[in-house]
Amino acid sequence: MSRIARRFATLRQQGRGALIPYVEACDPDYDTALAILRGMPAAGADLIEVGVPFSDPSADGPTIQKAARRGLKAGSSMKRVLEMVAAFRKDDDETPIILMGYTNPIGAYGPERFCADARAAGVDGLIVVDLPPEEADLLSAPAAQAGLDIIRLVAPTTPDDRLPVVFNGASGFVYYVSITGVTGTRTASTDELAQALPRLRRATDLPIAIGFGIRTPELAANAVRVADAAVVASALLNTLESTLDDAGRATDQTVPRVLAQLRTLADAVHAVRK
Repeated sequence: MSRIARRFATLRQQGRGALIPYVEACDPDYDTALAILRGMPAAGADLIEVGVPFSDPSADGPTIQKAARRGLKAGSSMKRVLEMVAAFRKDDDETPIILMGYTNPIGAYGPERFCADARAAGVDGLIVVDLPPEEADLLSAPAAQAGLDIIRLVAPTTPDDRLPVVFNGASGFVYYVSITGVTGTRTASTDELAQALPRLRRATDLPIAIGFGIRTPELAANAVRVADAAVVASALLNTLESTLDDAGRATDQTVPRVLAQLRTLADAVHAVRK
C-alpha cells in the first residue's frame, strides 16, 4: 500500500479528514522552504504538496505566482526540488509528499528519468495541472513503474460524462478544484461543495480533496465535512510573504508564523468527526 493510500486508510479509521498544506520549493530560499516542509507534520499536516516553481503557470493565482518567482530566483530546478524532498525523507518516512506543477519542467527533465528520480527522492504522487487525460501517456507508464500516484484534477465545469475519462488511471486521491478560476481568489460556498461532492462520489471510490480558495480554519473544516481532505496553499504563502524583509529574504518570523498558522488550520480540520 502506498503512503497516500495508507494515510487515507488511517484517517478513515479515525473518522476524520486530512489537511494538505502547500509549500513552494525554494521559496524564499532552499533552507527556509526545507525548514517549513520539515515542520509541517508536527504542525498537523497529514499529506503535503510541494510546488515545483514554474515561470508560466496557467492555474496559479498571484500569490502562488509570486512564490514561484521567488523560488526560481533562489535557484529552484527540478533537481533542487527532488533534493529538498530527499532531505525531508531523512527524518520522515511516513508523511506522503505530492509534487504539484506543470508538464514543461517534467518534459525537460525527461519523464522516465523524472519518475525514477522522484520515487528515489521519496515522492509519492504527482499533480500535473496542464496534463489532460488524453495526453497522460507521457507519464502513465513511467509513473506506474515507479509506483507514483497520478492525482487528477476535477472542476465544477467537468461534465458527468467526462468523469470516467478523468478518473481512468487516476490513483491516490482526486483533487477537486472548487471554483472556476485561479488559486487564491474566491471561495466556494458550503452549499456549492455539498452539491458537487455526491456526483464525484458516484464516479470514483478515491478520496476527494478540496482545493482553491480554502483560506481559513472554518473553510478548511467545512471542506472536510463533505470531502476527505482540505488543501491550503495561498493562505500560507500570504503569511510567508508578509514576514519577508524589504529585499524579499526570510526573517526569524518566517518559519514559526507559517507553522503557527498551519496548526490553527489543523486543529480545525482534526476537530471534525465524520
